[in-house]
This record gives sequence, structure tokens and C-alpha cells, in this order.
Amino acid sequence: MGPAVGEVLPLSIGVAISPIPIIATILMLLTPRAATTATSFLAGWVFGIAVGYTIFVVLGGVADLSSPSDGNSVTATIRVALGVLLLILAVRQWRRRPAPGEDPTLPRWLAAVDKVTPAKALALGFGLSAVNPKNLLMIVGAAVAVTQLGVGGAAIVVAGTVFTVLAASTVAVPVIVYFTMRDRATGWLNDLKAWLTTNNAAVMAVLLLVIGASLIGRGISG
Repeated sequence: MGPAVGEVLPLSIGVAISPIPIIATILMLLTPRAATTATSFLAGWVFGIAVGYTIFVVLGGVADLSSPSDGNSVTATIRVALGVLLLILAVRQWRRRPAPGEDPTLPRWLAAVDKVTPAKALALGFGLSAVNPKNLLMIVGAAVAVTQLGVGGAAIVVAGTVFTVLAASTVAVPVIVYFTMRDRATGWLNDLKAWLTTNNAAVMAVLLLVIGASLIGRGISG
């Protein structure tokens, strides 16, 4: 069980450090319907991560990645491929970072976040967690790492729970802060949004570079 949890920890951090979903959560919390939209977005975010992990763990079991005959080579190839894709995303993010003095560019849909309904917030959370290319690569990497170990069902569930909780933590924290310290939360949320907006591209580029290089290294050694 310990090795399985250890395998998913860095990848869960890779999902957690996603500035755009955190910014979307903060924007929802600053609207009159914060209680419904932000919690719905968080539910969709958690559900998307859990569903993605479950699907790829099942696929990894079907592919028998733990097989001593070819499991290691297949897993190593998948890790190298995932690592290369993450490095490509890292380069793209780095090139998109704003020049000194230039305003950062954010997705246009963020401007309409304050108008989303709870149902749309739920769907948005699910899509950003399970369909987003960066997160999808992290989820696949976690599922492959766990299935390659050949651990039992209990270890897979525990690792999946740890992965989901940690991956969703950065979206959950603003929601928790808002409901526990509502009177003092607005200033903190605005400051966090401003910092994430300014440093979004650089943070993502460094994160993807580190995790991508790690996956490639582990794949080569495997």
C-alpha cells in the first residue's frame, strides 16, 4: 500500500497546482451564488479526478501492466511518452508567459464564470479535471504507476483516494476558507487570484518540466 501511495503523490501535486481552476473557483466565490456554484464546481472537479483514475486503473488491469513478461517495458514506454508530452506542454506554457509589464492572458470563458449555474459549474469542474490534457496525463500516469505494482484492490482504492484528495485540495481550500472565514476571505481570495493570474504560465511550465523529466527518467530506468 505504501509504494502505491508514494507513486501517486507527485502526480497528485501536478494536478493540484492548476492555477486556472483555482482562479475559476475564486471568481465563483466572489459572486452572490458562491455557495451553490463553487461547491458544484468542486464536486465536479473531485468527480472528474476519481472517475478518470478509476477508468485508467481498470484499463491498466485489462492490459496487465503488472505482468513480469512485458509489463515493465510497456509501463516504461508509457512513462516516457507521458513525460515527453508533459515537456511539450511545459514549453508551450513557458512561451505563453507574459512579457514584463504585459497583462497576462486568461481563457475567455473565465469572464463569464460569474454567470454560470450550479449545473454548468458541475460540468465545468468535471471537464477541467478529467478532460484537460495536462490533468489527463497526470491521471494516466498515476493509474499506470499503481497498476504496474500489481497491488491488491485495497491498495488501489487507498492510493486513488489519496490521489483524488490531494489533487482536489487546492480547489477545495478556497471554498473551505470562504465558508469558515467569509468576512475575512474576500481580501485573501483577491490577492491569491491576482498572484495566480500573473504567474500562471511560469508556475505551470516549471511544474510540467519537473514532472515530465521525472517520468522520462523513471521510464528509462524501467
